Amino acid sequence: MARDLKYTRNIGIMAHIDAGKTTTSERILFYTGKTHKIGEVHEGAATMDWMVQEQERGITITSAATTAFWKYKDQTYQINIIDTPGHVDFTVEVERSLRVLDGAVATFCAVGGVEPQSETVWRQADKYNVPRIGYVNKMDRTGADFMNVCSQVRERLGANPVPVVLPIGAEDKFVGVVDLIYNRAVIYDDGKKTELVNYTYADIPAEMQAEAAEMRAKLIEEAASVDDALMEKFFEDPDSITADELIEAIRKATCRMAIIPMLCGSSFKNKGVQLLLDYVMAFLPSPLDVEAIVGMDPHNGNDITRRPTVDEPFCALAFKIATDPFVGRLAFIRVYSGRLDGGSYVQNSRSEKKERISRLYQMHANKQNPIEFVEAGDICAVVGFKDIRTGDTLCVENGAIVLESMTFPEPVIGLAIEPKTQKDLDKLGIALGKLSEEDPTFTVKTDPDSGQTVISGMGELHLEIIVDRLKREFGVEINQGAPQVNYKEALTGSVQHREVFKKQTGGRGKFADVIFEIGPAEEGATGLVFVDNVKGGNIPREYIPSVEKGFAAAMANGPLAGFGMDSMKVTLIDGSFHPVDSDSLSFEICARNGYRNAAQKAKPVIKEPIMSVEVVTPEESMGDIISDLNKRRGQIAGMESKGTARVVKAKVPLSEMFGYVTALRTISSGRATSSMEFSHYDEVTASQAKEIIEKSSGKHKELE
Repeated sequence: MARDLKYTRNIGIMAHIDAGKTTTSERILFYTGKTHKIGEVHEGAATMDWMVQEQERGITITSAATTAFWKYKDQTYQINIIDTPGHVDFTVEVERSLRVLDGAVATFCAVGGVEPQSETVWRQADKYNVPRIGYVNKMDRTGADFMNVCSQVRERLGANPVPVVLPIGAEDKFVGVVDLIYNRAVIYDDGKKTELVNYTYADIPAEMQAEAAEMRAKLIEEAASVDDALMEKFFEDPDSITADELIEAIRKATCRMAIIPMLCGSSFKNKGVQLLLDYVMAFLPSPLDVEAIVGMDPHNGNDITRRPTVDEPFCALAFKIATDPFVGRLAFIRVYSGRLDGGSYVQNSRSEKKERISRLYQMHANKQNPIEFVEAGDICAVVGFKDIRTGDTLCVENGAIVLESMTFPEPVIGLAIEPKTQKDLDKLGIALGKLSEEDPTFTVKTDPDSGQTVISGMGELHLEIIVDRLKREFGVEINQGAPQVNYKEALTGSVQHREVFKKQTGGRGKFADVIFEIGPAEEGATGLVFVDNVKGGNIPREYIPSVEKGFAAAMANGPLAGFGMDSMKVTLIDGSFHPVDSDSLSFEICARNGYRNAAQKAKPVIKEPIMSVEVVTPEESMGDIISDLNKRRGQIAGMESKGTARVVKAKVPLSEMFGYVTALRTISSGRATSSMEFSHYDEVTASQAKEIIEKSSGKHKELE
């Protein structure tokens, strides 16, 4: 029987760390009958946090996928859920999940409201145009305020939050919600959490009727703004609008991202999750509601669209690679069109090679359930492939298409490592290869001067988890150096230079001659911007790409301390060649030498990563925290109140933030919390640059 895609939802749960994403996911699994026991995060028993490191720390590190079923209005819906991490170090997991999802549940803490990582994941969802609904969790906590969180969503995220429920009571008196669509109260009992239905419908409490009527009128007005028929009805007789008409209009507005329907509950106390599930089905788009995906024809560069139907040629995007100890390498894919059977072949658009997909699995956290085929709209895992990477497009051979790949942030922090014993050397290489394939924000390189292996990631916690995984999953014991900041270099001035490369070694020699201008690229440009202005064939056409290649390769080592450069502009003006001695390699070497000699004169500078830091602190510690941030070369960007606490925002160099969490605990007696994410790169002072250059030239020393 053909499955109706109208009843499929591909959703993600996204939020700041500790807003209760995983707890909400666990309740969803329980109420949909996927699990028969609720796994608690604080007990290290959550289904979706299956990694040992996640269970020990009580945080989500890797996005986990599962499929569940929910009955809504006599229809059974299939929900593919991805639970994403909230910690900024694992932001890649959120990025790649949002790229393939049709909708998201943005979870907020009723006390914390919109926190720094909430803003980051919101921007990521905006980037991929993902419609979302808001869920304000932890309504039972002291200081919970639903309407305050709604206004923060409006002010800080620039969205249009529209409450579809109102909380009845708050903090320890939170007993239920008023459902504004059906004009009734949903009262939760405080019975055992093993009961599947733990609520009853009731009349709206008398003291809330006026507020509920006002908020319902606002809800109808917002929904009617995208539905002309409803707008007419609203002006003629608002009371005649039925719940079904209202749901349809809210759904339209949500899919167009005109509004964010806001719900609330307390997942830990099992209040509000079933209603959240109902409204996920009601408001969030199915694969059919999302516009046909647009890709590129690799042969001629023209746009191609693929509609979400089984009749179109197969096309899917690989959004995550994982390694499983039992089934080997898994590629998670989102199918956009067509059908794929286990055991069949697909073409990888990047490598243009055929890949055999031996088996297909529906995922449930780290468990795989074998399935025979997948169709448009599905999310699944495939095994048996040789070479699939994150962001690859898989398609049929006679229907080649390339979907837009994903962009990932650059790592900002490095760590030199070496195996404790020589016999671990090979094991370390294999393990690092697997980990960097899984995680595009984790890179491995060998320092050309010292021969050390340097691993780089998004933060201290990211690298700590990697080292822990090397030990536990791969059995590799390592020594590690102190964390190092990933500095970059940049040119700030332009200079013209002539480089001649001559080598005579008996027989045929080497010769190349180039005149070029080197300097900074325009604002926003990345990589090498190469302009060929050679006239009259002074350098033959076939050698120009070699010159470009030489400059591009040389950018990996900056002129001051050998740090990589993000961007640079080279204009090739003129040159000459020798009819016998010149060849491609000569021009490539000449360009590299020219870069080394000219970049020194183009006013090179060193840039360091600057982090956005937000500290939430009791008022009495605020002065000490600000003076500590100033000592760390921090620029205070703003201060505001959040309930009884104070929030300090600052921009601080990453190099000054190592071990900050421990220092903050000491200053505030453990009462302040901080979060940090990458902001931008900024130039260092001359004295710092001198210090960094000296340090980098002394990094040949052995690891401690």
